[in-house]
Amino acid sequence: MGLVTWIVVGAIAGWLAGAVMGGSAFGLIGDIVIGIIGALVGGWLASTFFHMPDAISGFNLPTLIVAFLGALVVLFVARAVRR
Repeated sequence: MGLVTWIVVGAIAGWLAGAVMGGSAFGLIGDIVIGIIGALVGGWLASTFFHMPDAISGFNLPTLIVAFLGALVVLFVARAVRR
């Protein structure tokens, strides 16, 4: 994936995770960062536990779902540490 794709997927995944989790937001840049980190975490989790070698493969629905689920995990941990 290219840099722009990572930013777009990260922004969408981070925003969706923030909307689902509710509470205080991290802002646009924070959502993008959480989404990108979430994509990395989600890709690692998908490959480790579900044996999906190309979980993050471009701008498509499976990539968005994996990034979103990873962003939920990252956001949960970030909020737990923030408190």
